[in-house]
Amino acid sequence: MKGGAGAVAAVDLGATSGRVMHARVGANTLELTEAARFLNTPVRVWEGDRTALHWDLTGLYSSVLEGLGEVARSEPGLRSVGVDAWAVDYGLLRDGRLLGEPYHYRDERTAAGVDLVHARVSPEQLYREGGLQFLPFNSLYQLAVDQESGALEAADGFLLVPDLITYWLSGRAVAERTNASTTGLLTAGGTWNDALSERLGLRRSLFPALVDAGTEVGSLLPSLELPFAGSGPAVTAVGSHDTASAVVAVPMDPARAAYISCGTWGLVGVELEGRVVSDEGRAANFTNEGGVDGRVRYLHNVMGLWLLSESIREWQRRGLHVSLESLLAEAAELPRPAALFDADDPRFLAPGDLPARIAGWFAERGLRAPASPAGMVRVIVESLAEAFASAVRAAADLSGVPVETVHIVGGGARNALLCQATADRAGVPVLAGPVEATALGNALVQARAVGLLSGDLETLRALVARNYAPVRYEPARVAVR
Repeated sequence: MKGGAGAVAAVDLGATSGRVMHARVGANTLELTEAARFLNTPVRVWEGDRTALHWDLTGLYSSVLEGLGEVARSEPGLRSVGVDAWAVDYGLLRDGRLLGEPYHYRDERTAAGVDLVHARVSPEQLYREGGLQFLPFNSLYQLAVDQESGALEAADGFLLVPDLITYWLSGRAVAERTNASTTGLLTAGGTWNDALSERLGLRRSLFPALVDAGTEVGSLLPSLELPFAGSGPAVTAVGSHDTASAVVAVPMDPARAAYISCGTWGLVGVELEGRVVSDEGRAANFTNEGGVDGRVRYLHNVMGLWLLSESIREWQRRGLHVSLESLLAEAAELPRPAALFDADDPRFLAPGDLPARIAGWFAERGLRAPASPAGMVRVIVESLAEAFASAVRAAADLSGVPVETVHIVGGGARNALLCQATADRAGVPVLAGPVEATALGNALVQARAVGLLSGDLETLRALVARNYAPVRYEPARVAVR
């Protein structure tokens, strides 16, 4: 019955961790319970001439199944399962079998693909056709490397990470449109760009049928032997790009607000009804990615909490007994740094000693970098906040949306220092939360698909607002620049 409360499971795979969430959803109900949480740790593999960085996707899938088993024990009548994950990375298949663990977008191989693609299609034409920002690891650049190496010759299928997990759960291979929009291979109308694929020498037969968020892909395979009742839950396509799911659960008025989906990356933008494909937008590296219900996520990628998490890992590798929580507390007591670094500098993309690279950025400009971990954390937070505020201003200018409020969702919503710094630098209030926006958006789309809810995105967001009150951060009276 529409509006009656029921349960769905949201599989949410981020670039550093994954989770399976048990959600109860109804017209007046929105509750999340964590069934499983696990690390997403990439692996380095020797490939004959270099060590390559891959995702341990089969390990992640095993953790997903364990999490779904936990859900089944408490909710045997589960209605649906949906999967979201990070963008751009994919698996290649032959006769339905995965040919190897997918490459990690931070692997160095991606750089070679840029020249291979741009030799055939200019960046300007790519932007006009796809509206996608330039990132050196976009799927089309990775595919160009696979084509050059001969890896595509053995493949007859291509599935983005969340679609691959969905395939393993349901037995049906599809491409959900929000994540497919990050490949650089879709037209403005949201279909596979056959002409572009032909120019790049990519076989059209590699790419599966496109479906929209809310489509029932199939049913959970009985061979998985999960203890669900009856024929088992549906497997439903959600906004499979994790940011697309997160934006569903931002309790905002898109006509007057910007959002920051803040996790490993900080995705800063606005929600629009149509694309903005201007020279100014391309110069600012803003992207037009697919959203749920045909909306457009007009946004810019900022390096995000990766800068903090990778710095913490480096200090711990050096033997320092530090944690993010303690360093943030220390950093909050320090004065604002006089100089900031460019959080979008591509030198910070690769894993490794980020504090040393940040110090090098300052040294190249004759500036002194913070000497202590707490000082470094403070300059990272303030530099991120400035990058966020700059992207908010650009989003407003390029789209015409008058931004009166900024919503921060995801893990960054827990970081009070970052939220306050963003409010101070953007000059508008920041509303922080919900933290688990991605899982909530995933669950809401499933619930609507199976009849537990009805209504448009604004109706779904109103349910979020009633159940997850955000924390408000007012900007400083004197603007921080």
